[in-house]
Amino acid sequence: MQEAFCPSPKRRPICDLPDELVSQIAAGEVVERPASVVRELVDNALDAGATQITLRLLAGGVRLISVEDDGGGIPQAELALALRRHATSKIRTLDDLESVATMGFRGEALAAIASVSELALLSRPAGQDSAFLLDARSGELRPVARAVGTTVEVKELFFSTPARRKFLKTDATELAHCVEAVRRHALARPDVGFAIWHEGKLVQQWRTALTHGAGAGALDRRLADVLGEEFLDQSVALQHQEGRVTLTGRAGLPDTARARADQQYCYVNGRFVRDKVVAHAARSAYEDVLHGQRQPVYALYIDIDPARVDVNVHPTKIEVRFRDSREVHQAVRHAIENALAAPRAGAVLAVPPAAAASATGASETSLNFEQNRPPALIPRAQAAMQFDAPIGHRVTDLGALWGSARLPEGESSASVGAAPLAWESPAPLTPSTPGTPDTPPATVWPLGRALAQLQGIYILAENAQGLVIVDMHAAHERIVYERLKSQWDSSARIASQPLLIPATFAATPQELATAEQNVDALAALGLEIAAFSARTLAVRAVPATLVQGDAVELARSVLAELAAHDASGVVQRAQNEILGTMACHGAVRAHRKLTIDEMNALLRQMETTDRSDQCNHGRPTWRQLGLRELDALFLRGR
Repeated sequence: MQEAFCPSPKRRPICDLPDELVSQIAAGEVVERPASVVRELVDNALDAGATQITLRLLAGGVRLISVEDDGGGIPQAELALALRRHATSKIRTLDDLESVATMGFRGEALAAIASVSELALLSRPAGQDSAFLLDARSGELRPVARAVGTTVEVKELFFSTPARRKFLKTDATELAHCVEAVRRHALARPDVGFAIWHEGKLVQQWRTALTHGAGAGALDRRLADVLGEEFLDQSVALQHQEGRVTLTGRAGLPDTARARADQQYCYVNGRFVRDKVVAHAARSAYEDVLHGQRQPVYALYIDIDPARVDVNVHPTKIEVRFRDSREVHQAVRHAIENALAAPRAGAVLAVPPAAAASATGASETSLNFEQNRPPALIPRAQAAMQFDAPIGHRVTDLGALWGSARLPEGESSASVGAAPLAWESPAPLTPSTPGTPDTPPATVWPLGRALAQLQGIYILAENAQGLVIVDMHAAHERIVYERLKSQWDSSARIASQPLLIPATFAATPQELATAEQNVDALAALGLEIAAFSARTLAVRAVPATLVQGDAVELARSVLAELAAHDASGVVQRAQNEILGTMACHGAVRAHRKLTIDEMNALLRQMETTDRSDQCNHGRPTWRQLGLRELDALFLRGR
């Protein structure tokens, strides 16, 4: 059979491309859809010092995009130059390019847009008698009436490249992208007002927020206007400086996480960016408190020396490259971690109880947390939180929660080398004599006073706002987990305690091999597991904080984690996963009956433990039901 012959194409000589074709190639990099045009034109308006920007659209921006601003304007002599490729007022030298401080700088946007649309540029600077309008197609320049500022009109986008126009979506979809482009600018510039009109109707408006004060106040007002009051209520403020990086903004609480990453806004020197380093740092900061694959919500503002970040990475300017990405990663992660660490239990006392009880006709009373705290309010709960550097929190801190009995009669705590139980006192935590220091006033404890246990799973407590429901296993799991992490961070090892009688169990071949290969890793985790026989392993020591837990179950779980993470360097790579597994098996189990003293001790520890609002898997540990909600359940006041 004769082979098919494919003749080589005829060689074409090398030649310069026409200027129009060069412009359209460049436009393909800069202008993807109407939203790309909106982004570039708003960038220019902000660089011109505008305090009010108005966007007018027709057909989602395909038929018309008009951006009006009250900025500095462009002199008549420079209008034609503004439409030429690589002409800009933003940079002059290579040094300027390496430390860009403006939104635009490439000098390509207006030329690229003009090559695929009908563009008109109308501008008037201060001191010029009238405005002038330049038609990009004809080059005609004529005087017109306008106040100081600039208007750019873009009509019939992609009329000269119909194939590109076919790729556009519906008018509603393109409009949504344009609104999102302006929203990104609005979040970064609370000092600028924005208005969006579509088909003659006002779609969105954000007034300048400087009337609410400068700085954080103005930014919070703009965040509330753009993302909603709920975002402000369900987020924590960020204010962090690390090295040469300053980070501000707000991080959403884990409870408000979403299925999609559609409310994650990150700005570098005022420029909206999508950066893998920042995204990974934020996700790492949430990994201990986020459930499943949920996506956090945040608005992060990174200030860094312009010379330490390269914004000339992509024509759309939405990507950047940091000179020291590790420095930025650490700053973002630490800022969010620190903000999320503080327990939110105290926030329930921010509203006076009278406000919550007003629906039932209760008298108005004011509550001051510090003034109303008795001098010796909770000495036992405070003692429970004292930290012992050598071994972390005392082993006996959680003794009652693991079911250990009180010390036998005639045997002091010193005889066993441990301090007495933190909540062990002749006076019970339940009310006895009104007004005594040991009577727990529910109005001053954020998580209130324990009332009862429900189905051996939930703790019911009363506080100033109403009813608190606590998942006892999830809450205790977080407490144990944070203690293990604290010990690890202080010494890269977890304090262990030998068992008087080793716990043995029948092991699989994989468990035997894993225990033999990871002696050092197990020792760092506070575990001593050795072969007892050819088919049996013995647990000879466990972490001191988990001494009352199930040693065999704990050993099996940790060995499984070590095997799954391929042993080598596992303690460094999977430290939190392993510590979380250990905490899960060391925490009080569901259906374990607790006394009122034990329940109150757990509540007090939650109030002083970082990230105690979520368990290790990101699920909430407690919920508040206010009096209004309880009244609504029983139709009171109707």
